[in-house]
Amino acid sequence: MTFSIVARCPRSGEVGIAAITGMPGVGKLLTHAAPGVGAVATQGWLNPYLGLDGLALLRGGRHDARQALDEVIARDEDRDFRQVAVIDGAGATAVWTGTKCADHAGSLEGDGFSVQGNLLTGPDTLRACAEAFEAHRDADLAVRLLHGIEAGERAGGDRRGGQSATIYVFATEEYPLWDIRIDFHREPLKELRKVFDWFAAELVPQIRDMPRRDNSHGRQSHRGHEGLS
Repeated sequence: MTFSIVARCPRSGEVGIAAITGMPGVGKLLTHAAPGVGAVATQGWLNPYLGLDGLALLRGGRHDARQALDEVIARDEDRDFRQVAVIDGAGATAVWTGTKCADHAGSLEGDGFSVQGNLLTGPDTLRACAEAFEAHRDADLAVRLLHGIEAGERAGGDRRGGQSATIYVFATEEYPLWDIRIDFHREPLKELRKVFDWFAAELVPQIRDMPRRDNSHGRQSHRGHEGLS
């Protein structure tokens, strides 16, 4: 009931997910990511524990993307209804599409990313998303993710139309660099683009200056502005 992309930027090490679906609230339960660890998108008949447990296995350092995916899928008795994509901290990917996911269902894996979807108008959605993501190699990860899902939607997207969309990206810190969601809208990607542009101009620069684990001052200046509050 969704199409999504999970990816890692080889330049910055950022990891993230972008997704759009014909249901409300896609960003709440589908997206799971952590800095230096990887990301998991869980969709189809969504099971949030596939994302939570998959990320925990990656975080432990003993599982790569394929091993983590195989383990969480083996535990799920309704695996045939699930679709799950995993990318690890090295950029390796693994995808599961259950045999009972609604057509069109499938995935495309590339260098440091995977695109997957179900209940799509057809395979053109996945191809367009992957091609747009790859065409913007020099851009920041969040920009590439946005281009990807916009292209996939133009190529057909969810055959019911979209209602919600999200972009979720981690850089080096345990809090996200990007966490934007459109939870219920007639044109979720158009609205996501508006929020994205504001976020890029106004909020991301402040987030980049916030305190870090290794530097509680961050790069913030306390003179002349209040910062985020």
